[in-house]
Amino acid sequence: MPKLKTNRGAAKRFKKTASGSYKCKHSHLNHILTKKSTSRKRTLRSPDTIEKADVPMVKKMLPYS
Repeated sequence: MPKLKTNRGAAKRFKKTASGSYKCKHSHLNHILTKKSTSRKRTLRSPDTIEKADVPMVKKMLPYS
């Protein structure tokens, strides 16, 4: 059986937590920040978790995580 390749784009975006779920970065924090409130930008800084329906797809892209 050959080795499986890791999707490098996914490896840069998702990290596996100790409980087995995956964390990622929130979107909407790259540009057009003047119209967004300070509290909204602050909450976007915290890590987000992947939805349960998307976990199998991320697991397939990161076989050795």
